Amino acid sequence: MGQTAVKQQFEDQFNDVVSRLQSKQFFQSDWDIASFAVFFIFIGMVGLLLILVLIRCCCCCCCDDDTPRRKKVGIENMALEP
Repeated sequence: MGQTAVKQQFEDQFNDVVSRLQSKQFFQSDWDIASFAVFFIFIGMVGLLLILVLIRCCCCCCCDDDTPRRKKVGIENMALEP
C-alpha cells in the first residue's frame, strides 16, 4: 500500500511540473521567487569564490620565487644572542 502511495505522489508532482511548464507559470508565490533568487545568489557566490581561488593558485604558480616573499622588518635583538 505504501508503494502505490509513493507512485501516486510522484505522478502528481510530475503532472504539476508539466502543467507549470505548459502554462509558463513557474512560481506560485513571491516566496518561491525569493527562495529561487537566494539560491542562485548563493551558487553565484560559491562560483565566484572558486574562480578567485583558481586565479590565486594560477598566479602563485606562474610567479618567480627568486625573491623572498617576506622581508625582515625592524631591528635584530642582539640581547638574545649567546
